[in-house]
Amino acid sequence: MTPSALKTYLNSLITHQLYLSTMIWGAPGIGKSSIVSQVAKANNLDFIDLRLSQLAPTDLRGLPVAVPDEDDTQKGISTWYPPEFLPRKGKGILFLDELNMAPPVMQGVAQQLILDRRVGSYQVPEDWFIWAAGNRKEDRASVFEMPAPLANRFLHLSVEPDFDSFKLYAFDGNIDEQIVSFLAYRTPLLHKFDPQQSSWPSPRSWEMANHLHRAKIDIAPAVGEGAAAEFNAFVSLYRNLPNLEAILQEKGTAIAFPDEPSIRYATTIGLAMRANDVKEFYHAFTWLVKKATAEWVQLYAVDMMRQMRSKGQIGALAVLIKQDAKLQKFFKDYQDLL
Repeated sequence: MTPSALKTYLNSLITHQLYLSTMIWGAPGIGKSSIVSQVAKANNLDFIDLRLSQLAPTDLRGLPVAVPDEDDTQKGISTWYPPEFLPRKGKGILFLDELNMAPPVMQGVAQQLILDRRVGSYQVPEDWFIWAAGNRKEDRASVFEMPAPLANRFLHLSVEPDFDSFKLYAFDGNIDEQIVSFLAYRTPLLHKFDPQQSSWPSPRSWEMANHLHRAKIDIAPAVGEGAAAEFNAFVSLYRNLPNLEAILQEKGTAIAFPDEPSIRYATTIGLAMRANDVKEFYHAFTWLVKKATAEWVQLYAVDMMRQMRSKGQIGALAVLIKQDAKLQKFFKDYQDLL
């Protein structure tokens, strides 16, 4: 499933209060832990992220402590003091990341937590979800085989890289317009695992590259030399962009739609990301209807609807569209966009 579909599925588990142990599988860097964190935040839940591969069994189980023998009835008895990072109250998600990178002895301790919702004397609070994530063998990660009894107690969700999901995240203001435009043009570079290199492009590394790019620092250490070289060449073309601000202000009558494919992507996505309100979205849309072919209008329309929904202006946009006969005709064939 796509990251967006994964988010929808996880939200459904929370909505229906299904406290089923859930395992999320996917390649490194596609944002598994980030998605779970976003779901927790959206549902006002606490979020605890435990990297099991970095813990020892005693870190999770706690330490044995002798029980004070005050009346000579507790002689030779000890109890386990659980770690402070495990939840004790409230509602939340206990996320066991890198589960299958943990050695078998650690997975054994985690198994008790997952299956019985307890470790030693510690009990997971009633209103906490227990979810986990791991990489697949084919990703060449240093993983251990998950025991069959443990695997059989999970819901198993497999997530794949998806540009539309990445773009939806980017449109919330998280990723620079130039990176989004570049990846729209060179979508295979959203995630291109290279076991021979330390740095390679993934949604996670592009988010790191975003911070570097905004600080005007070379992004190669994040996404690798090849992807960085292509991105830099793409950015150099930005000087050839049409005047997007004029188009958004309904002053683009004399402006032509670019011929170069990469600039077309940059123009279309740039208009969607730069528009501040429903009128600017509408002006850009009408310009594209007049200047560009249907495929570019459709690309913009999808992004425009996403932006309108996130800004709470979809109703206002629908009113404007109903006032324009040409736009009504266009949307008659693309009702799903509304």
